[in-house]
Amino acid sequence: MRIAYVINSTEGGGAAFPVPAITRVLRQAGHEVAVFALTRRDGRAEKPMRDAGLEVFIREGGRKDHLAAFFWLQKQIALWRPTHIWTSLTRATLLGQSVGQKRGIPVISWQHSAKLRPPNDTLLRLRRNASCLWIGDSDYVTQVTRTQLGIPADRLMCWPIFHARASAPQSHPWQAGETIRLGSVGRLHPVKGYDTLCLALAQLKQKDALPPFHLTIAGEGEERAKLEALVRLHGLHNEVSLPGFCSDTGAFLAEQHLYLQPSHWEGFCMAAHEAMQAGLPVISSAVGELTRSVQPGVTGWTVPPRNTEALSACLAQALARPETLHQMGQAARSYVFSHFNEDAFTKAGQAILARLAQIAP
Repeated sequence: MRIAYVINSTEGGGAAFPVPAITRVLRQAGHEVAVFALTRRDGRAEKPMRDAGLEVFIREGGRKDHLAAFFWLQKQIALWRPTHIWTSLTRATLLGQSVGQKRGIPVISWQHSAKLRPPNDTLLRLRRNASCLWIGDSDYVTQVTRTQLGIPADRLMCWPIFHARASAPQSHPWQAGETIRLGSVGRLHPVKGYDTLCLALAQLKQKDALPPFHLTIAGEGEERAKLEALVRLHGLHNEVSLPGFCSDTGAFLAEQHLYLQPSHWEGFCMAAHEAMQAGLPVISSAVGELTRSVQPGVTGWTVPPRNTEALSACLAQALARPETLHQMGQAARSYVFSHFNEDAFTKAGQAILARLAQIAP
C-alpha cells in the first residue's frame, strides 16, 4: 500500500506526536507512507517525523481556509498517487474523505476525541460512510465512537495510540525534607483545566500541616496570560512555574514525584500515560481512558472535572503521605506495561493492515 497520512497540523503535542511510532508499524510491514499537514502551526512535530525518515508535506495556510486546504490536498494526492488515505482529527478527516471520494481512494480515519463539538459531531455522523474503516485511539474512544457516530462493528477497530518504552527515564522516590514536585505536560488551553488546578493549589496553600510542594506545568498556549494572572492573584509564585514548551518530556517527568491531569475531557491522554511509564502516580479528572488507567488508591486518584474542592482535597491526601507516592507510581508503571506494551501496539497495527488488505483501492 501507498498511504497518504493526512493530519491537521505539525503542532507539538496531541495527535501529531505519535505519528512516527504509528507509521513505523506501517512501514515495517512494507508499506510506503508520507505525511500531509494542512497547516504548520508551531511546527514542533515536524522534526520528529523527518528524523524518523518520513517525507512531510506542509501547506502554508491557516486553520479555517478549508476550500484552499481542500484544493491543496487534492493536488498533493494527485501528484503522490496513494492507494489509501489515512486521516487524523476532524478537519483532516472531512477533507481527506472528500478527496478520497473524488479520486476513488479508500479512506481510513482515526478518532481521537471522546467529546466532539456539536458541528463536528453532526458532520462526522453525516460522513461516517465516507471512511471505509474507523480507528479509535483507545478502548474508551472506540466505545464512544461506536455510539456517538453510529459506526458498525465491522468498520471500527481499536489501536491504542501509546506504547510504553522500557528505556524511558524513571522517577525517584521522594526523600524526607524534599519539596514534593508536581508536574503536568500539556497545551495551556481551557480544556486542560489548569485554572482549576491553580485554584486548588491556592486552597492547599492555606493548610499549614502539608509539606512544601511545587507545580511545574510544561506547555504553551492561549491560556498563559490567564494562568499567570491567577498565580499573581493568589500569591503562587513560589508554588507554580510555567516554563513553556518542553522538548524532552521523558526527562521532565523523571524529575517529578506526582503527575496531575485536571482536564475537562480527554481521549487517550498520552501525557498521563507517559507519566505512568516514568513511574509516577496520577491525579486526574475522571475522563476518557484515564477512567480505566488511573485506579483509585492503586495507580493514582480520580476526581470530577472542574471541581476545585475535590481536586484540592485529593491533592492534600496525596501530599500528606509523600512516602507512598513511589510505590503507587510503580503500580502505574506496571499497568501501562501490561496494557500498552510495544508488542501489543505492533499487533494492533498489523491487525488493521490485515483488514485494509481486504479493501481494494
